[in-house]
Amino acid sequence: MDMSFTGALKRLLTVDDSMLDDQFSLADDDPSEPADTYGETPQPETVNFTTAENKTDTSKKPVSMRTFLRRATKEYEEAVEKAHVGQDDEIECDIDEMKRRLERFFHLPQNKDIVIREFRVGVDTKAPWRGMAVFVDGLSDKNVINSAILEPLMILTHVSEENPRRTLEYVVEKLLPSNQSQIVNKWSEAVANILTGSTVLFLDRCNGALVMETKGWEHRSVSTPQTENVVRGSQDAFTENFRANTGLVRARLRTEHLVTEIHSVGNLARTDVAIMYIHGVTNPKLVREVRRRISQIDVDFVLDSGMLEQFIEDRPSMLIPQVMATERPDRVAASLAEGYVALFVGNSTYCLIVPVVLWSLVHSSEDSNIRFLPGTFMRLIRWIALFTALLLPGLYVAVTNYHAEMLPTDLMLAIAGSREQVPFPVVVEVLLMEFAIELIREAGIRIPSVIGPTIGIVGALIIGQSAVQAGIVSPLLVIVVATTALASFTVPNYELSMGIRIMRFAFLIAGAVLGFYGIAILFVVYVVRLSMLKSFGVPILSPIAPSSGASRDVLLRGPLWSMNKRPSFLYPLRSWRQKPMSRPWSAPTRKSTGKEGGET
Repeated sequence: MDMSFTGALKRLLTVDDSMLDDQFSLADDDPSEPADTYGETPQPETVNFTTAENKTDTSKKPVSMRTFLRRATKEYEEAVEKAHVGQDDEIECDIDEMKRRLERFFHLPQNKDIVIREFRVGVDTKAPWRGMAVFVDGLSDKNVINSAILEPLMILTHVSEENPRRTLEYVVEKLLPSNQSQIVNKWSEAVANILTGSTVLFLDRCNGALVMETKGWEHRSVSTPQTENVVRGSQDAFTENFRANTGLVRARLRTEHLVTEIHSVGNLARTDVAIMYIHGVTNPKLVREVRRRISQIDVDFVLDSGMLEQFIEDRPSMLIPQVMATERPDRVAASLAEGYVALFVGNSTYCLIVPVVLWSLVHSSEDSNIRFLPGTFMRLIRWIALFTALLLPGLYVAVTNYHAEMLPTDLMLAIAGSREQVPFPVVVEVLLMEFAIELIREAGIRIPSVIGPTIGIVGALIIGQSAVQAGIVSPLLVIVVATTALASFTVPNYELSMGIRIMRFAFLIAGAVLGFYGIAILFVVYVVRLSMLKSFGVPILSPIAPSSGASRDVLLRGPLWSMNKRPSFLYPLRSWRQKPMSRPWSAPTRKSTGKEGGET
Protein backbone atom coordinates (compact mmCIF):
# COMPACT_ATOMS: atom_id res chain seq x y z
CA MET A 1 0.00 0.00 0.00
CA ASP A 2 2.85 2.29 0.92
CA MET A 3 4.69 1.47 -2.30
CA SER A 4 1.59 2.05 -4.45
CA PHE A 5 1.05 5.44 -2.85
CA THR A 6 4.68 6.39 -3.42
CA GLY A 7 4.48 5.28 -7.07
CA ALA A 8 1.31 7.27 -7.67
CA LEU A 9 2.85 10.35 -6.12
CA LYS A 10 5.98 9.92 -8.23
CA ARG A 11 3.94 9.62 -11.43
CA LEU A 12 1.97 12.71 -10.46
CA LEU A 13 5.09 14.81 -9.98
CA THR A 14 6.96 13.44 -13.02
CA VAL A 15 6.82 15.45 -16.26
CA ASP A 16 6.91 13.58 -19.56
CA ASP A 17 9.07 15.80 -21.76
CA SER A 18 8.72 13.63 -24.86
CA MET A 19 5.91 15.93 -26.02
CA LEU A 20 8.42 18.74 -26.31
CA ASP A 21 10.05 17.03 -29.27
CA ASP A 22 7.18 18.01 -31.60
CA GLN A 23 5.92 21.47 -30.69
CA PHE A 24 3.05 23.12 -32.58
CA SER A 25 3.84 26.55 -33.99
CA LEU A 26 1.69 28.94 -35.99
CA ALA A 27 4.74 30.61 -37.47
CA ASP A 28 6.18 27.56 -39.21
CA ASP A 29 4.82 26.57 -42.62
CA ASP A 30 4.00 22.91 -43.05
CA PRO A 31 4.53 21.92 -46.71
CA SER A 32 2.22 18.94 -46.24
CA GLU A 33 -0.75 21.21 -45.52
CA PRO A 34 -2.57 22.65 -48.56
CA ALA A 35 -2.61 26.40 -48.84
CA ASP A 36 -5.82 28.09 -47.73
CA THR A 37 -6.86 30.39 -50.53
CA TYR A 38 -9.65 32.89 -51.04
CA GLY A 39 -11.99 31.67 -53.72
CA GLU A 40 -9.26 29.81 -55.59
CA THR A 41 -8.65 26.15 -56.24
CA PRO A 42 -5.67 24.84 -54.24
CA GLN A 43 -2.62 24.56 -56.45
CA PRO A 44 -0.29 21.53 -56.60
CA GLU A 45 2.51 21.49 -54.12
CA THR A 46 5.81 22.93 -55.26
CA VAL A 47 9.29 22.18 -53.97
CA ASN A 48 11.25 25.07 -52.51
CA PHE A 49 14.94 24.82 -53.40
CA THR A 50 15.96 27.81 -51.30
CA THR A 51 19.30 27.22 -49.58
CA ALA A 52 21.10 28.99 -46.82
CA GLU A 53 23.10 31.00 -49.33
CA ASN A 54 20.13 32.57 -51.17
CA LYS A 55 17.82 33.13 -48.18
CA THR A 56 16.77 36.74 -47.82
CA ASP A 57 17.50 38.68 -44.70
CA THR A 58 14.28 38.86 -42.67
CA SER A 59 15.68 41.09 -39.94
CA LYS A 60 13.52 44.16 -39.38
CA LYS A 61 15.07 47.53 -40.05
CA PRO A 62 13.68 50.87 -38.88
CA VAL A 63 11.80 52.75 -41.58
CA SER A 64 10.12 56.12 -41.75
CA MET A 65 6.47 56.52 -40.84
CA ARG A 66 5.58 57.36 -44.43
CA THR A 67 7.23 54.18 -45.70
CA PHE A 68 5.54 52.10 -42.99
CA LEU A 69 2.10 53.49 -43.84
CA ARG A 70 2.67 52.95 -47.56
CA ARG A 71 3.71 49.32 -47.03
CA ALA A 72 0.87 48.62 -44.61
CA THR A 73 -1.69 50.17 -46.96
CA LYS A 74 -0.39 48.13 -49.89
CA GLU A 75 -0.45 44.93 -47.84
CA TYR A 76 -4.02 45.57 -46.69
CA GLU A 77 -5.23 46.36 -50.22
CA GLU A 78 -3.62 43.21 -51.57
CA ALA A 79 -5.30 41.13 -48.85
CA VAL A 80 -8.70 42.68 -49.63
CA GLU A 81 -8.26 42.10 -53.36
CA LYS A 82 -7.24 38.49 -52.74
CA ALA A 83 -10.28 37.90 -50.50
CA HIS A 84 -12.64 39.04 -53.29
CA VAL A 85 -10.83 37.65 -56.30
CA GLY A 86 -13.16 36.95 -59.20
CA GLN A 87 -16.19 38.70 -57.73
CA ASP A 88 -15.97 41.66 -60.09
CA ASP A 89 -16.58 39.39 -63.10
CA GLU A 90 -19.85 39.11 -64.96
CA ILE A 91 -22.05 36.09 -64.28
CA GLU A 92 -21.62 33.38 -66.92
CA CYS A 93 -24.37 31.71 -68.95
CA ASP A 94 -23.26 28.14 -68.21
CA ILE A 95 -24.82 26.85 -65.01
CA ASP A 96 -22.00 24.35 -64.43
CA GLU A 97 -19.51 27.19 -64.40
CA MET A 98 -21.81 29.09 -62.03
CA LYS A 99 -21.73 26.18 -59.60
CA ARG A 100 -17.95 25.94 -59.76
CA ARG A 101 -17.68 29.64 -59.00
CA LEU A 102 -19.99 29.34 -56.02
CA GLU A 103 -18.00 26.42 -54.66
CA ARG A 104 -14.82 28.51 -54.84
CA PHE A 105 -16.36 31.63 -53.33
CA PHE A 106 -18.01 29.88 -50.37
CA HIS A 107 -15.40 27.13 -49.85
CA LEU A 108 -17.70 24.24 -50.57
CA PRO A 109 -18.12 21.42 -49.63
CA GLN A 110 -16.36 22.27 -46.33
CA ASN A 111 -18.80 25.10 -45.64
CA LYS A 112 -22.09 23.56 -44.53
CA ASP A 113 -24.07 26.82 -44.12
CA ILE A 114 -24.43 27.51 -47.84
CA VAL A 115 -27.22 25.51 -49.51
CA ILE A 116 -27.23 24.97 -53.28
CA ARG A 117 -30.54 23.50 -54.43
CA GLU A 118 -30.40 22.28 -58.02
CA PHE A 119 -33.66 21.67 -59.84
CA ARG A 120 -35.32 21.70 -63.27
CA VAL A 121 -37.78 24.38 -64.25
CA GLY A 122 -41.17 23.11 -65.40
CA VAL A 123 -42.92 19.74 -65.48
CA ASP A 124 -42.02 18.94 -69.10
CA THR A 125 -39.01 16.63 -69.01
CA LYS A 126 -38.49 16.86 -72.79
CA ALA A 127 -37.20 20.39 -72.53
CA PRO A 128 -35.17 20.52 -69.32
CA TRP A 129 -34.22 23.97 -68.09
CA ARG A 130 -31.74 23.68 -65.27
CA GLY A 131 -31.85 26.03 -62.31
CA MET A 132 -30.09 26.56 -59.01
CA ALA A 133 -31.28 28.33 -55.83
CA VAL A 134 -28.57 29.42 -53.36
CA PHE A 135 -29.20 30.65 -49.82
CA VAL A 136 -27.67 30.59 -46.33
CA ASP A 137 -29.16 28.13 -43.88
CA GLY A 138 -30.23 30.09 -40.81
CA LEU A 139 -30.62 33.46 -42.54
CA SER A 140 -33.38 32.60 -45.01
CA ASP A 141 -36.96 31.48 -44.49
CA LYS A 142 -37.20 27.96 -45.95
CA ASN A 143 -41.00 28.06 -46.07
CA VAL A 144 -40.89 31.11 -48.32
CA ILE A 145 -38.27 29.46 -50.53
CA ASN A 146 -40.33 26.30 -50.90
CA SER A 147 -43.71 27.97 -51.49
CA ALA A 148 -42.72 31.12 -53.40
CA ILE A 149 -39.71 29.95 -55.44
CA LEU A 150 -39.29 26.20 -55.83
CA GLU A 151 -42.95 25.21 -56.04
CA PRO A 152 -43.92 27.76 -58.75
CA LEU A 153 -40.86 26.91 -60.84
CA MET A 154 -40.90 23.13 -60.47
CA ILE A 155 -44.61 22.24 -60.30
CA LEU A 156 -46.67 25.15 -61.59
CA THR A 157 -44.57 26.05 -64.63
CA HIS A 158 -44.83 24.65 -68.17
CA VAL A 159 -41.82 25.36 -70.36
CA SER A 160 -41.57 23.84 -73.82
CA GLU A 161 -38.87 23.80 -76.44
CA GLU A 162 -40.85 26.20 -78.58
CA ASN A 163 -40.92 28.80 -75.83
CA PRO A 164 -38.21 31.32 -76.77
CA ARG A 165 -38.48 33.44 -73.60
CA ARG A 166 -36.17 31.57 -71.31
CA THR A 167 -34.93 34.75 -69.68
CA LEU A 168 -34.80 36.16 -66.15
CA GLU A 169 -37.27 38.87 -67.15
CA TYR A 170 -39.79 36.23 -68.19
CA VAL A 171 -39.33 34.45 -64.83
CA VAL A 172 -39.90 37.67 -62.89
CA GLU A 173 -42.94 38.72 -64.88
CA LYS A 174 -44.71 35.38 -65.33
CA LEU A 175 -43.44 32.64 -63.05
CA LEU A 176 -42.45 33.92 -59.58
CA PRO A 177 -44.85 35.61 -57.13
CA SER A 178 -42.07 37.20 -55.05
CA ASN A 179 -42.91 40.74 -54.01
CA GLN A 180 -39.27 41.86 -54.00
CA SER A 181 -37.02 40.70 -56.82
CA GLN A 182 -33.99 42.14 -58.53
CA ILE A 183 -31.77 41.08 -61.44
CA VAL A 184 -28.00 41.36 -60.88
CA ASN A 185 -25.20 40.79 -63.38
CA LYS A 186 -22.04 40.64 -61.25
CA TRP A 187 -20.83 38.01 -58.86
CA SER A 188 -20.12 40.58 -56.14
CA GLU A 189 -23.79 41.57 -56.07
CA ALA A 190 -24.95 37.96 -56.01
CA VAL A 191 -22.58 37.00 -53.18
CA ALA A 192 -23.53 40.06 -51.10
CA ASN A 193 -27.24 39.28 -51.43
CA ILE A 194 -26.73 35.64 -50.46
CA LEU A 195 -24.92 36.70 -47.29
CA THR A 196 -27.72 39.09 -46.31
CA GLY A 197 -30.35 36.34 -46.24
CA SER A 198 -31.81 36.63 -49.73
CA THR A 199 -32.13 33.71 -52.13
CA VAL A 200 -30.30 34.02 -55.46
CA LEU A 201 -31.67 32.09 -58.42
CA PHE A 202 -29.35 31.02 -61.26
CA LEU A 203 -30.79 29.68 -64.53
CA ASP A 204 -28.98 27.96 -67.39
CA ARG A 205 -28.23 30.16 -70.41
CA CYS A 206 -29.04 33.37 -68.48
CA ASN A 207 -26.14 35.75 -67.96
CA GLY A 208 -27.34 37.06 -64.64
CA ALA A 209 -28.99 36.09 -61.38
CA LEU A 210 -32.34 36.79 -59.77
CA VAL A 211 -32.32 38.02 -56.15
CA MET A 212 -35.47 37.39 -54.10
CA GLU A 213 -36.24 38.63 -50.60
CA THR A 214 -36.39 35.64 -48.22
CA LYS A 215 -34.83 36.98 -45.01
CA GLY A 216 -36.07 35.07 -42.02
CA TRP A 217 -33.45 34.62 -39.29
CA GLU A 218 -34.32 34.41 -35.61
CA HIS A 219 -34.32 37.70 -33.75
CA ARG A 220 -35.38 39.16 -30.44
CA SER A 221 -38.76 40.84 -30.30
CA VAL A 222 -39.25 44.49 -29.37
CA SER A 223 -38.78 44.97 -25.63
CA THR A 224 -38.56 47.83 -23.12
CA PRO A 225 -35.51 50.13 -22.94
CA GLN A 226 -32.70 49.02 -20.65
CA THR A 227 -30.72 52.24 -20.12
CA GLU A 228 -33.22 55.01 -20.97
CA ASN A 229 -36.28 54.17 -18.91
CA VAL A 230 -39.05 56.74 -18.54
CA VAL A 231 -42.28 56.89 -16.57
CA ARG A 232 -44.37 58.71 -19.16
CA GLY A 233 -43.58 57.89 -22.76
CA SER A 234 -43.20 54.97 -25.12
CA GLN A 235 -41.87 51.73 -23.70
CA ASP A 236 -40.35 50.11 -26.80
CA ALA A 237 -36.69 49.97 -27.77
CA PHE A 238 -34.58 48.99 -30.75
CA THR A 239 -33.65 45.36 -31.35
CA GLU A 240 -30.95 43.57 -33.33
CA ASN A 241 -33.22 43.47 -36.39
CA PHE A 242 -32.10 46.15 -38.84
CA ARG A 243 -35.42 46.54 -40.68
CA ALA A 244 -37.43 46.39 -37.47
CA ASN A 245 -35.46 49.37 -36.13
CA THR A 246 -36.09 51.53 -39.18
CA GLY A 247 -39.73 50.47 -39.12
CA LEU A 248 -40.13 51.60 -35.50
CA VAL A 249 -39.03 55.09 -36.51
CA ARG A 250 -41.24 55.17 -39.62
CA ALA A 251 -44.23 54.10 -37.53
CA ARG A 252 -43.86 57.35 -35.58
CA LEU A 253 -42.66 59.66 -38.35
CA ARG A 254 -45.19 59.03 -41.12
CA THR A 255 -43.97 61.29 -43.87
CA GLU A 256 -43.03 60.57 -47.44
CA HIS A 257 -40.01 62.85 -47.07
CA LEU A 258 -38.28 60.49 -44.65
CA VAL A 259 -35.32 59.08 -46.61
CA THR A 260 -33.35 55.95 -45.71
CA GLU A 261 -30.05 55.42 -47.54
CA ILE A 262 -28.35 52.05 -47.03
CA HIS A 263 -24.57 51.71 -47.37
CA SER A 264 -22.23 48.78 -46.78
CA VAL A 265 -19.16 49.07 -44.56
CA GLY A 266 -16.45 46.43 -44.33
CA ASN A 267 -14.15 44.65 -46.74
CA LEU A 268 -14.03 41.19 -45.21
CA ALA A 269 -17.66 41.10 -44.03
CA ARG A 270 -20.11 43.79 -45.02
CA THR A 271 -22.36 45.50 -42.48
CA ASP A 272 -25.42 47.52 -43.46
CA VAL A 273 -25.42 51.15 -42.31
CA ALA A 274 -28.54 53.24 -42.89
CA ILE A 275 -28.52 57.04 -43.07
CA MET A 276 -31.96 58.41 -42.19
CA TYR A 277 -33.00 62.06 -42.59
CA ILE A 278 -35.97 64.16 -43.69
CA HIS A 279 -35.63 65.60 -47.16
CA GLY A 280 -36.48 69.28 -47.20
CA VAL A 281 -35.71 69.75 -43.49
CA THR A 282 -32.20 68.44 -42.89
CA ASN A 283 -29.31 70.48 -44.20
CA PRO A 284 -27.91 68.75 -47.34
CA LYS A 285 -24.34 69.63 -46.29
CA LEU A 286 -24.80 67.61 -43.11
CA VAL A 287 -26.09 64.62 -45.08
CA ARG A 288 -23.16 64.82 -47.50
CA GLU A 289 -20.65 64.99 -44.64
CA VAL A 290 -22.17 61.93 -42.95
CA ARG A 291 -22.17 60.08 -46.26
CA ARG A 292 -18.53 61.04 -46.90
CA ARG A 293 -17.28 59.85 -43.52
CA ILE A 294 -19.06 56.52 -43.80
CA SER A 295 -17.87 55.91 -47.35
CA GLN A 296 -14.24 56.50 -46.35
CA ILE A 297 -14.24 53.87 -43.59
CA ASP A 298 -11.83 51.21 -44.84
CA VAL A 299 -11.93 48.35 -42.35
CA ASP A 300 -12.52 44.62 -42.45
CA PHE A 301 -15.57 44.47 -40.19
CA VAL A 302 -17.82 46.79 -38.18
CA LEU A 303 -19.62 44.87 -35.46
CA ASP A 304 -21.77 47.47 -33.70
CA SER A 305 -22.76 51.12 -33.67
CA GLY A 306 -20.13 51.75 -30.97
CA MET A 307 -17.40 50.85 -33.45
CA LEU A 308 -18.92 53.07 -36.14
CA GLU A 309 -19.09 55.94 -33.66
CA GLN A 310 -15.34 55.76 -33.06
CA PHE A 311 -14.66 55.94 -36.80
CA ILE A 312 -16.82 58.99 -37.57
CA GLU A 313 -16.52 61.24 -34.50
CA ASP A 314 -14.33 64.34 -34.69
CA ARG A 315 -12.11 63.98 -31.59
CA PRO A 316 -12.00 60.45 -30.15
CA SER A 317 -9.59 61.59 -27.42
CA MET A 318 -12.26 63.74 -25.74
CA LEU A 319 -14.27 62.20 -22.91
CA ILE A 320 -17.43 64.02 -23.98
CA PRO A 321 -19.21 62.00 -26.71
CA GLN A 322 -19.65 63.75 -30.05
CA VAL A 323 -22.33 61.32 -31.23
CA MET A 324 -25.51 60.54 -29.34
CA ALA A 325 -26.34 56.85 -28.96
CA THR A 326 -29.93 56.04 -28.06
CA GLU A 327 -32.11 52.94 -27.93
CA ARG A 328 -35.41 54.82 -28.07
CA PRO A 329 -37.28 55.16 -31.40
CA ASP A 330 -39.30 58.14 -30.14
CA ARG A 331 -36.14 60.12 -29.47
CA VAL A 332 -34.80 59.33 -32.94
CA ALA A 333 -38.08 60.46 -34.51
CA ALA A 334 -38.05 63.72 -32.53
CA SER A 335 -34.42 64.39 -33.52
CA LEU A 336 -35.12 63.74 -37.20
CA ALA A 337 -38.01 66.21 -37.09
CA GLU A 338 -35.61 68.87 -35.78
CA GLY A 339 -33.09 68.35 -38.60
CA TYR A 340 -30.65 65.80 -37.22
CA VAL A 341 -29.37 62.71 -39.04
CA ALA A 342 -29.81 59.18 -37.65
CA LEU A 343 -27.49 56.23 -38.32
CA PHE A 344 -28.59 52.61 -38.00
CA VAL A 345 -26.07 49.77 -37.95
CA GLY A 346 -27.05 46.19 -38.73
CA ASN A 347 -27.57 43.95 -35.67
CA SER A 348 -27.13 46.87 -33.27
CA THR A 349 -29.64 47.88 -30.62
CA TYR A 350 -28.48 51.51 -30.58
CA CYS A 351 -29.03 54.28 -33.10
CA LEU A 352 -26.57 57.15 -33.57
CA ILE A 353 -27.77 60.76 -33.87
CA VAL A 354 -25.47 63.40 -35.37
CA PRO A 355 -24.50 66.10 -34.68
CA VAL A 356 -24.77 66.43 -30.92
CA VAL A 357 -24.52 69.33 -28.47
CA LEU A 358 -23.64 69.02 -24.80
CA TRP A 359 -27.05 70.10 -23.55
CA SER A 360 -28.94 67.42 -25.46
CA LEU A 361 -26.93 64.73 -23.63
CA VAL A 362 -28.63 65.79 -20.39
CA HIS A 363 -32.11 65.85 -21.93
CA SER A 364 -34.48 62.92 -21.56
CA SER A 365 -37.24 61.83 -23.91
CA GLU A 366 -39.64 62.17 -20.99
CA ASP A 367 -39.12 65.95 -20.82
CA SER A 368 -41.40 66.68 -23.77
CA ASN A 369 -44.20 64.45 -22.45
CA ILE A 370 -44.76 66.34 -19.19
CA ARG A 371 -45.65 69.97 -18.54
CA PHE A 372 -42.83 72.47 -18.67
CA LEU A 373 -42.69 73.34 -14.95
CA PRO A 374 -42.10 69.75 -13.76
CA GLY A 375 -39.84 69.24 -16.77
CA THR A 376 -37.78 72.30 -15.81
CA PHE A 377 -37.48 71.03 -12.24
CA MET A 378 -36.32 67.59 -13.37
CA ARG A 379 -33.77 69.05 -15.76
CA LEU A 380 -32.47 71.37 -13.03
CA ILE A 381 -32.04 68.35 -10.77
CA ARG A 382 -30.00 66.64 -13.51
CA TRP A 383 -27.69 69.63 -13.91
CA ILE A 384 -27.10 69.82 -10.16
CA ALA A 385 -26.44 66.07 -10.09
CA LEU A 386 -24.01 66.37 -13.01
CA PHE A 387 -21.87 68.98 -11.25
CA THR A 388 -22.17 67.05 -7.98
CA ALA A 389 -20.88 63.88 -9.59
CA LEU A 390 -18.05 65.82 -11.22
CA LEU A 391 -16.86 68.14 -8.44
CA LEU A 392 -18.03 66.93 -5.01
CA PRO A 393 -15.07 64.63 -4.13
CA GLY A 394 -12.59 67.25 -5.32
CA LEU A 395 -14.32 69.99 -3.36
CA TYR A 396 -14.33 67.82 -0.23
CA VAL A 397 -10.57 67.25 -0.49
CA ALA A 398 -9.89 70.92 -1.24
CA VAL A 399 -11.96 72.14 1.72
CA THR A 400 -10.44 69.60 4.10
CA ASN A 401 -6.83 70.30 3.11
CA TYR A 402 -6.73 73.99 2.18
CA HIS A 403 -9.95 75.88 2.87
CA ALA A 404 -11.18 74.72 6.26
CA GLU A 405 -12.02 78.34 7.17
CA MET A 406 -14.88 78.29 4.68
CA LEU A 407 -16.80 75.80 6.81
CA PRO A 408 -18.77 76.59 9.96
CA THR A 409 -16.81 75.89 13.12
CA ASP A 410 -19.07 73.09 14.30
CA LEU A 411 -18.92 71.32 10.94
CA MET A 412 -15.15 71.72 10.77
CA LEU A 413 -14.75 70.20 14.25
CA ALA A 414 -17.10 67.35 13.31
CA ILE A 415 -15.02 66.56 10.22
CA ALA A 416 -11.79 66.72 12.21
CA GLY A 417 -13.24 64.47 14.91
CA SER A 418 -14.45 61.88 12.41
CA ARG A 419 -11.00 61.75 10.78
CA GLU A 420 -9.08 61.50 14.06
CA GLN A 421 -8.66 57.71 13.83
CA VAL A 422 -8.11 57.56 10.04
CA PRO A 423 -4.44 56.74 9.25
CA PHE A 424 -4.48 57.91 5.61
CA PRO A 425 -4.43 61.38 4.05
CA VAL A 426 -7.81 62.57 2.87
CA VAL A 427 -6.94 62.15 -0.83
CA VAL A 428 -5.92 58.52 -0.33
CA GLU A 429 -9.09 57.98 1.66
CA VAL A 430 -11.25 59.35 -1.14
CA LEU A 431 -9.40 57.36 -3.81
CA LEU A 432 -9.93 54.13 -1.89
CA MET A 433 -13.67 54.74 -1.56
CA GLU A 434 -14.06 55.83 -5.17
CA PHE A 435 -12.23 52.72 -6.33
CA ALA A 436 -14.51 50.57 -4.16
CA ILE A 437 -17.62 52.22 -5.63
CA GLU A 438 -16.39 51.72 -9.20
CA LEU A 439 -15.52 48.11 -8.38
CA ILE A 440 -19.01 47.44 -7.01
CA ARG A 441 -20.64 49.15 -10.00
CA GLU A 442 -18.66 47.12 -12.51
CA ALA A 443 -19.28 43.89 -10.62
CA GLY A 444 -23.01 44.62 -10.55
CA ILE A 445 -23.00 44.77 -14.36
CA ARG A 446 -20.96 41.60 -14.96
CA ILE A 447 -22.55 39.18 -12.51
CA PRO A 448 -25.90 37.51 -13.33
CA SER A 449 -28.83 39.92 -13.39
CA VAL A 450 -30.79 37.99 -10.75
CA ILE A 451 -28.29 38.69 -7.98
CA GLY A 452 -26.66 41.81 -9.43
CA PRO A 453 -28.71 44.47 -7.56
CA THR A 454 -28.47 42.49 -4.34
CA ILE A 455 -24.69 42.19 -4.55
CA GLY A 456 -24.39 45.90 -5.32
CA ILE A 457 -26.48 47.08 -2.39
CA VAL A 458 -25.21 44.54 0.15
CA GLY A 459 -21.61 44.94 -0.98
CA ALA A 460 -21.74 48.72 -0.67
CA LEU A 461 -23.33 48.55 2.80
CA ILE A 462 -20.93 45.94 4.09
CA ILE A 463 -17.80 47.62 2.70
CA GLY A 464 -18.87 51.08 3.89
CA GLN A 465 -19.84 49.96 7.39
CA SER A 466 -16.75 47.78 7.79
CA ALA A 467 -14.43 50.53 6.54
CA VAL A 468 -15.88 53.01 9.05
CA GLN A 469 -15.67 50.57 11.96
CA ALA A 470 -12.09 49.67 11.05
CA GLY A 471 -11.11 53.34 11.01
CA ILE A 472 -9.99 53.30 7.39
CA VAL A 473 -12.41 56.01 6.24
CA SER A 474 -14.50 58.63 8.00
CA PRO A 475 -18.32 58.44 8.13
CA LEU A 476 -18.69 61.80 6.35
CA LEU A 477 -16.65 60.54 3.41
CA VAL A 478 -19.02 57.59 2.98
CA ILE A 479 -21.86 60.09 2.64
CA VAL A 480 -19.89 62.15 0.11
CA VAL A 481 -18.99 59.12 -2.04
CA ALA A 482 -22.52 57.70 -1.89
CA THR A 483 -23.99 61.06 -2.92
CA THR A 484 -21.53 61.26 -5.79
CA ALA A 485 -22.47 57.78 -7.01
CA LEU A 486 -26.20 58.57 -6.84
CA ALA A 487 -25.66 61.81 -8.74
CA SER A 488 -23.78 60.03 -11.54
CA PHE A 489 -26.73 57.65 -12.03
CA THR A 490 -29.07 60.55 -12.85
CA VAL A 491 -27.21 61.46 -16.06
CA PRO A 492 -29.40 60.08 -18.89
CA ASN A 493 -26.62 59.46 -21.40
CA TYR A 494 -24.39 56.48 -20.58
CA GLU A 495 -21.35 57.76 -22.52
CA LEU A 496 -21.53 61.14 -20.76
CA SER A 497 -21.85 59.40 -17.39
CA MET A 498 -18.71 57.38 -18.13
CA GLY A 499 -16.83 60.55 -19.06
CA ILE A 500 -17.89 62.26 -15.84
CA ARG A 501 -16.76 59.27 -13.80
CA ILE A 502 -13.29 59.51 -15.35
CA MET A 503 -13.03 63.32 -15.11
CA ARG A 504 -14.01 63.14 -11.45
CA PHE A 505 -10.60 61.65 -10.65
CA ALA A 506 -8.85 64.50 -12.48
CA PHE A 507 -10.73 67.12 -10.46
CA LEU A 508 -10.00 65.11 -7.30
CA ILE A 509 -6.24 65.22 -7.93
CA ALA A 510 -6.43 68.93 -8.89
CA GLY A 511 -8.22 69.69 -5.62
CA ALA A 512 -5.64 67.70 -3.64
CA VAL A 513 -2.73 69.58 -5.24
CA LEU A 514 -3.95 73.19 -5.46
CA GLY A 515 -7.31 73.27 -3.72
CA PHE A 516 -10.01 75.47 -5.21
CA TYR A 517 -7.45 77.03 -7.54
CA GLY A 518 -6.62 73.68 -9.11
CA ILE A 519 -10.29 72.82 -9.58
CA ALA A 520 -11.00 76.23 -11.10
CA ILE A 521 -8.02 76.06 -13.46
CA LEU A 522 -8.90 72.55 -14.66
CA PHE A 523 -12.55 73.51 -15.10
CA VAL A 524 -11.69 76.57 -17.19
CA VAL A 525 -9.22 74.60 -19.32
CA TYR A 526 -11.78 71.91 -20.07
CA VAL A 527 -14.49 74.45 -20.87
CA VAL A 528 -12.11 76.13 -23.31
CA ARG A 529 -11.41 72.78 -24.95
CA LEU A 530 -15.13 72.10 -25.19
CA SER A 531 -15.70 75.49 -26.80
CA MET A 532 -13.33 74.46 -29.61
CA LEU A 533 -14.83 71.00 -30.02
CA LYS A 534 -17.22 70.37 -32.92
CA SER A 535 -19.54 67.57 -33.86
CA PHE A 536 -20.00 67.35 -37.63
CA GLY A 537 -19.30 71.06 -38.02
CA VAL A 538 -21.52 72.16 -35.09
CA PRO A 539 -19.84 73.60 -31.94
CA ILE A 540 -20.67 71.28 -29.10
CA LEU A 541 -21.63 74.18 -26.78
CA SER A 542 -24.15 75.62 -29.26
CA PRO A 543 -26.42 77.56 -29.00
CA ILE A 544 -24.77 79.15 -25.91
CA ALA A 545 -21.20 79.33 -27.19
CA PRO A 546 -21.40 80.66 -29.83
CA SER A 547 -24.70 82.28 -28.98
CA SER A 548 -27.42 81.85 -31.58
CA GLY A 549 -31.17 82.21 -31.68
CA ALA A 550 -32.86 78.94 -30.88
CA SER A 551 -35.69 77.50 -28.86
CA ARG A 552 -35.75 77.72 -25.08
CA ASP A 553 -35.19 73.99 -24.74
CA VAL A 554 -31.49 74.17 -23.89
CA LEU A 555 -30.49 74.30 -20.24
CA LEU A 556 -34.03 74.31 -18.91
CA ARG A 557 -37.31 73.09 -20.30
CA GLY A 558 -39.33 75.73 -22.14
CA PRO A 559 -43.08 75.72 -22.81
CA LEU A 560 -43.89 73.50 -25.75
CA TRP A 561 -46.14 76.09 -27.41
CA SER A 562 -43.35 78.70 -27.37
CA MET A 563 -40.66 76.58 -29.07
CA ASN A 564 -41.59 77.61 -32.58
CA LYS A 565 -38.27 77.18 -34.40
CA ARG A 566 -35.88 74.35 -34.98
CA PRO A 567 -32.30 74.60 -33.65
CA SER A 568 -30.57 77.30 -35.66
CA PHE A 569 -27.10 75.73 -35.31
CA LEU A 570 -28.26 72.90 -37.61
CA TYR A 571 -29.15 75.39 -40.40
CA PRO A 572 -32.30 73.44 -41.36
CA LEU A 573 -34.09 74.16 -44.61
CA ARG A 574 -37.32 74.78 -42.70
CA SER A 575 -36.69 76.83 -39.57
CA TRP A 576 -40.31 77.07 -38.35
CA ARG A 577 -41.83 73.89 -36.97
CA GLN A 578 -45.14 75.35 -35.77
CA LYS A 579 -47.18 78.51 -36.01
CA PRO A 580 -46.22 81.38 -33.68
CA MET A 581 -49.72 81.26 -32.20
CA SER A 582 -50.15 77.57 -31.45
CA ARG A 583 -52.75 78.26 -28.71
CA PRO A 584 -55.25 80.68 -30.31
CA TRP A 585 -57.94 79.93 -27.72
CA SER A 586 -55.82 81.02 -24.73
CA ALA A 587 -56.48 84.38 -23.04
CA PRO A 588 -52.93 85.80 -23.54
CA THR A 589 -53.10 85.06 -27.26
CA ARG A 590 -56.51 86.64 -27.69
CA LYS A 591 -55.38 89.68 -25.72
CA SER A 592 -52.22 90.14 -27.84
CA THR A 593 -54.15 89.80 -31.12
CA GLY A 594 -57.08 92.00 -30.03
CA LYS A 595 -59.64 89.19 -30.25
CA GLU A 596 -61.64 89.53 -27.04
CA GLY A 597 -64.96 88.11 -26.04
CA GLY A 598 -66.81 86.33 -28.79
CA GLU A 599 -64.63 87.53 -31.68
CA THR A 600 -63.31 84.89 -34.01
